[in-house]
Amino acid sequence: MERELPSINIEGTDFLIDINKVELREKNNPVNTISIYVMSDVEDGYAFNYSLQEKNIPNLISNGEDTSVKIPELVVLDPAGMAEKYKLTPQELENKTDFDLMVDQTAFNDRTQKGMLPTINIEGHTFYVDIRMGMLRPKDDFLSKGIVFDEIDHYFSEEANAYIIPYNPKIHEFQELDYDSILELPKDLIAVQFPFQRELDPIGWNRNGGWNIKEDLKRIGLKSHFEAKTIPWKETFLPQIITENLKVLKEKMTKKKLQNKPVFSSKKEQGNKGRKM
Repeated sequence: MERELPSINIEGTDFLIDINKVELREKNNPVNTISIYVMSDVEDGYAFNYSLQEKNIPNLISNGEDTSVKIPELVVLDPAGMAEKYKLTPQELENKTDFDLMVDQTAFNDRTQKGMLPTINIEGHTFYVDIRMGMLRPKDDFLSKGIVFDEIDHYFSEEANAYIIPYNPKIHEFQELDYDSILELPKDLIAVQFPFQRELDPIGWNRNGGWNIKEDLKRIGLKSHFEAKTIPWKETFLPQIITENLKVLKEKMTKKKLQNKPVFSSKKEQGNKGRKM
C-alpha cells in the first residue's frame, strides 16, 4: 500500500511533501509544484519568496502580493519518508540533517578536510579535476598540458549537458580538429564525454566563485571519482561535417576540370576550324 504523503500548509494552501521528487506539490492542484532545490538553504530549513496569487515562487513579473516563507528541513517535515529513502532506522535518523543525508559525507570530508581533488578516468588515464588551475590535470604525466577548460568551452553540448571533445589518448590532451578541411574520421583521436566543471567539483567551483562551499551540493551531488564516456565518432556531428566538406571538395574539383577543359577536344576538331562547307 502506497504511503500517504504528509503535508504542510503555506499561507492557507496545503502542499504534499514528496521526498522522492524533492518537491512540494499543491494538494488540490498537483501540477503546481515547488522544488526544494530552488529554495535557499537557511539554518534548520529552507526559505523562499511565495506568491499569494500564483501559490508558487513568483515569476519575473510580480504584482507585489508576495511574502517570505520559511519551512523546516525534510527530516523534520517527513522523517519516515527520509528514513525510508536513505535506508535508515528512526534511531539512525536522529540528529541528522538534510545535508547529512543528501550529500555524500565521505566525499565531502575528503574534499574539505583532506584537500583531495576529484578524479576522472579518461580512456584508462586518471586526471585531477583542478578548478583552481582551470583544467583536468593528468596524473603522472608532466609532459602533457592536459585539458584546459577555456580551450573546450565551445565543445559543451547543451543536448548532452556535457563536454564532448576530441581527445588524443597517446599524449593525454585535448586536440582541436580542422573542421574546414577534415575529410575522414580521425584515426589517432577519440571523442570523449564528461560533465561540466561545476558537476565535477562543485566545492572547487563554489570556492573559485566566492560562494558558500555547500551551495547547490544537495541538487548537484558530490562524487570523488568520475568515468568519462567514449563516444563513437558516428554519434557525433563530425560525419556530417565530413560529408559537407567532401561535397564542397567535389564541387571545386568539378569546377576546376571545367575551367581547364580545352576548347577543342581533338586535333581533328582543331584541323576543321574555319573549314567551309
